[in-house]
Amino acid sequence: MSKAVPVIPRKGPYLGLDGEIPKYWFGGDPFKTRLFDALSLVFPEGEKFFITCVRDYKDQIKDPKLAEEVKHFTFQEGQHSMVHRLYNEHLLKQGIDPGFVDKRFQRVFGNLRRFSPKWFTLASTAAIEHLTATFSHALLEGGEKWSEADPRLRAMFAWHCIEEFEHRSVAFDVMEKVAKVGYLGRTGVMVWVSFTFQMHIFAIMRRMLINDGFSARERKKIWSDGMKWLYGRDGFFTIALPTYLSFLKPGFHPEDTVAPGGYDRWLQEYEKTGDAMIAGDIAMGLGKAA
Repeated sequence: MSKAVPVIPRKGPYLGLDGEIPKYWFGGDPFKTRLFDALSLVFPEGEKFFITCVRDYKDQIKDPKLAEEVKHFTFQEGQHSMVHRLYNEHLLKQGIDPGFVDKRFQRVFGNLRRFSPKWFTLASTAAIEHLTATFSHALLEGGEKWSEADPRLRAMFAWHCIEEFEHRSVAFDVMEKVAKVGYLGRTGVMVWVSFTFQMHIFAIMRRMLINDGFSARERKKIWSDGMKWLYGRDGFFTIALPTYLSFLKPGFHPEDTVAPGGYDRWLQEYEKTGDAMIAGDIAMGLGKAA
């Protein structure tokens, strides 16, 4: 069983995102770059949605520890939104307006809030939080796959992943202990979220790749190679599949999940240096301690 870890309300680190960043910053690969660009574009509205869905139950939380964790969860998610918006401004220079994703998800999340019960949107939040925790395992345990990525973006996603692991239990505990969502509710919502979230990300990527000027034939090759990298035998997400599937087990709790390999290394290095770029590389096995 994993040890419980504190949810630490850190200020978003300085990463030099105000400088020039290559268009295809992930080893010159359009698929890898646009995949993580799409995630970055979704995060600001997504974080806002997650915070709102957890806060729906704020007044019903009687456990002081959980109430404190909700406060720290809210702070962390707010910092994620700020840092990703800073990076997303770079996409404007490439003719990609982050506003089109904001509007898309304002509509998607707005409809969910309007037409779904609060337990459903909270369960959706818990499901996506588990997906991001799974992503944390994929990134921190597959660091060699990031060796060609721009170190600033590598550090941004590593920092984000560290905090996703820290607050992985918060929405889940509110869902289970306060909203009283049972096994069928949480797993059914997870299946739905797993499908729809991917479809939204891939739709955004498709639009960006068309905007980049790739022909239909070129895009077909980009997608074919990219999906192998993502879901192939040794794919980026394949290595974290057991973490994802654990959510479907009866009696599952996020604290049952073992910490990603680089979590302790990131924490120790960041506490020592305050440098998220050094800490990120140490966590992913791509650098040496200061």
